[in-house]
Amino acid sequence: MPSVLIRSAGEKVLKGGPITREEASELMKLTDPADILELGSWANRVRSKYTGRSCQLCALVNAKAGECAENCKYCSQSGHYSTDISKYPLMAPEAILARAKQAAEFGARRFCIVTATRGLSDKDLPAIVKAVQLVREQTGLAVECSLGFVTDEQLEVLKAAGMTRYNHNLETCEDNFSNICTTHTYQDRVNTLKQLKKHGMERCAGGILGLGETPEGRLDLAFALAELEVECVPVNVINPRPGTPLEHNTPPEPLEVIKTIAIFRLILPWAVIELAGGRELNVRDLQSLALICGANGLIIGSYLTTIGRQPAEDMQLVQDLGFEPDRGEYHRQPLPVSP
Repeated sequence: MPSVLIRSAGEKVLKGGPITREEASELMKLTDPADILELGSWANRVRSKYTGRSCQLCALVNAKAGECAENCKYCSQSGHYSTDISKYPLMAPEAILARAKQAAEFGARRFCIVTATRGLSDKDLPAIVKAVQLVREQTGLAVECSLGFVTDEQLEVLKAAGMTRYNHNLETCEDNFSNICTTHTYQDRVNTLKQLKKHGMERCAGGILGLGETPEGRLDLAFALAELEVECVPVNVINPRPGTPLEHNTPPEPLEVIKTIAIFRLILPWAVIELAGGRELNVRDLQSLALICGANGLIIGSYLTTIGRQPAEDMQLVQDLGFEPDRGEYHRQPLPVSP
């Protein structure tokens, strides 16, 4: 009976144990809405125990857009594809600060500086450092960055400037990664996450649902993130962009997204699980359900190349659900990962 499995898995995690791969695989087979809601109820209990009523609210700025050297097939900023996005060089630190001030005004507690690049060049480093310092000093926002591959020296400079977290998504499971990107490897991304941990940096790493992965592939991603003990897990849902190789991909249905978030919560009970890009298009009126079925974070405002909904709507959503907005700076002790 599904209820027995759901209860058993939920109780195990609440007692401090890890969910097994076999249990997660059975939960991923659930299709009845009533079973998914029951699963979400247990995920909500786990979320409440490990992260309380906190909800992370993060805004971002696309500080350098287009002409990226990587060939990620979902990305409209790749220089390998012909898309209609606006392309521009690295924004001035003062312009980044202005965007951060806007984010603070509409309720964000964290601010991520993103560049569409394979990695951070030493030429761009001084401007990024200055932007981090300005945002930290003048807004009160926690600052994070997503700049691609970085050197040990660059990380230490950014840390000293006030960067508190670094985003480097795995994007999809290892088995599917070469179908999505061939200009770097899945292991390259894993190595970067390990490098970040070595430097004592909080890590934001998640993926995109709907990249052609199987349900089991989604579990592979979740267990990989658990093994790496990442602190924040953004869950994006593909918003197929015209001109990219995945422009005709079909996103998962809303209840499938919610079920996946609930299972991610059982696998990653300590993490910030952040409902991110594509949520408005793909989760639609069930976004509140995603938050009460295990998620505890939102990307608010606009995304990198697409527009989100009005931040005031998200602030009202968080308030109505009884969450307390914060920076999401959790330092929980991860559970052991069951193979």
